[in-house]
Amino acid sequence: MPAHTDKPIRLAVWSGPRNISTALMRSWSSRADSAVVDEPLYAHYLTTLDPEKRALHPGADEILASQPTDWRTVSGALVGPVPGGKLVWYQKHMAHHITDAMRADMEADFDRGEDARAWIRSLANVFLIRDPAEMITSFIKVIDNPTPADLGLPQQVRLFDRLHAHCLEKGGTPPPVFDAADILQDPEAGLTAMCAAVGVSFDPAMLTWPAGPHPDDGVWAPHWYASVNASTGVAPYTPKNEPVPDRLKGVLTECQRLYDHLASFRAMP
Repeated sequence: MPAHTDKPIRLAVWSGPRNISTALMRSWSSRADSAVVDEPLYAHYLTTLDPEKRALHPGADEILASQPTDWRTVSGALVGPVPGGKLVWYQKHMAHHITDAMRADMEADFDRGEDARAWIRSLANVFLIRDPAEMITSFIKVIDNPTPADLGLPQQVRLFDRLHAHCLEKGGTPPPVFDAADILQDPEAGLTAMCAAVGVSFDPAMLTWPAGPHPDDGVWAPHWYASVNASTGVAPYTPKNEPVPDRLKGVLTECQRLYDHLASFRAMP
């Protein structure tokens, strides 16, 4: 666990889509000492897609116009000044936004032991997972026929394994993994555990927030955030029990394998 200091804590939460990452962003934004940023690598990711696949993302042109597309510019900003001089900067990331170019540079720097990609290691990295069947059946309501990479699990596992190995080698604490279902079943316990993992105290303000959009939401929010905008707190966990279409059974099998690997490290029972 990082020691609590007065230095800013940059909390990078690496999730797949259709998880509770936006609800957690709302939760952390409810703290007086926290700033948030919403998917800062989305525009960069879109630049790497072919036009046909990019067009599947609602509001793609608007997203590209709203953010820097150079991931090095983005990563530099993420270790720069924290907005408002806050103690905590919650950085909501989609793991599938880690592109091949980013991953190649990241892994080369880990292999060389150099600090060119120290932005990853200077963050308090947290991994957020969700039952793959629930994630797939939610995702396909907006984008059909996802691959495992579209759902971010291969990227989550690769980044987690690198950070885990690096922490063990250097005598540090591996990054924590939280399952959305665990947090939903007991929000106060889950948020308390997440706060402890990054070295800050739990704040009861994290349990509620005003309904409606947030000023730090990305421009894609109208397409994806209807549920969280209608909420005023972490909703109780309700199993979806929706069947994954037969055409995506292979995707489910691979995602389940990757999920099970991450779940074996989860921070809550």
